[in-house]
Amino acid sequence: MNLDELPEWLPAWCRDHLGGAPIEVLFRSQQVSTVVGLRLQSERDVVVKAREDGGRAAACVAVQSRLAERGFPCARPLTPVVEVGPLAVHAEEFRPGGEVLRGDSPGIAVRCAEVFARLMAELAGVKVAPPVPNPPWVRWDEPGPGPWPAIGFLDGLDQSLVSEHIVVAAERARERLLAHDLPCVLGHADFEAQNLRWQGRRVRAVHDWDSLAWQPEAALVGAASGSFASDGPPTLAPIESSEAFLTAYQDFRGRPFTPEEVGIAWAAGVWMAAYNAREMALCGGPPAGGDALREQAAERLRRATGA
Repeated sequence: MNLDELPEWLPAWCRDHLGGAPIEVLFRSQQVSTVVGLRLQSERDVVVKAREDGGRAAACVAVQSRLAERGFPCARPLTPVVEVGPLAVHAEEFRPGGEVLRGDSPGIAVRCAEVFARLMAELAGVKVAPPVPNPPWVRWDEPGPGPWPAIGFLDGLDQSLVSEHIVVAAERARERLLAHDLPCVLGHADFEAQNLRWQGRRVRAVHDWDSLAWQPEAALVGAASGSFASDGPPTLAPIESSEAFLTAYQDFRGRPFTPEEVGIAWAAGVWMAAYNAREMALCGGPPAGGDALREQAAERLRRATGA
């Protein structure tokens, strides 16, 4: 990507908020947010993130800033959130290096669970307004007649592309997730391999703080236990690896889950996997996540309900 391909507002924004215009584009990615790595006139490298905001961005950046101040391995925000038309924009330090930890074995699950337990322990000490609405892939509690939150770009597509087993799994998991009285906490809702960088056995950086959520701890852990191995298109980890993740998380946190929490954890993993499988089916993505859900849903739902 060349400098002349940057959004028109971005060079002036960098001068106003970072003290210099960009002279080189280091990278650009586009998913939920637009993320651009830039080298400024001062030779400082920064990352600028822009996304349409439903009121979540300020809380997410505030949390990221507090964790960085405490020494948690994440990029330090360099600016607060600034509104640019419909976009919420902020800059953070460029934190390159490290490798993606690939694989979905129980051993890798335990390593990831240790990081997630540390992350959740840090977040327990951060007080901010809840970052709601939650990201759609953990928004099972949105009122409505069906199992999915309202998402225009998905809802307008041909729903017949979504296999019945995906819808049934989502419905059963959602029913279980709505039948509890567990308190909500702050947590990372996109804890996937692609959002972590490692140096040896030490995690170097946790990314994607836009994906903070406000859900029960057990539900956030359960979602992570199913998705931790995703590196690109979403996948669903083997049941034995999710079990290893859940067990290790409780050990690292020093608190065993109640039977209710265990059930909610398994249900959350199912619902998130169904959400991802639906999106892949509607958007022409790979079917691996949906195939894994087909194979695992009955056992995961059995664990969710305690049957």
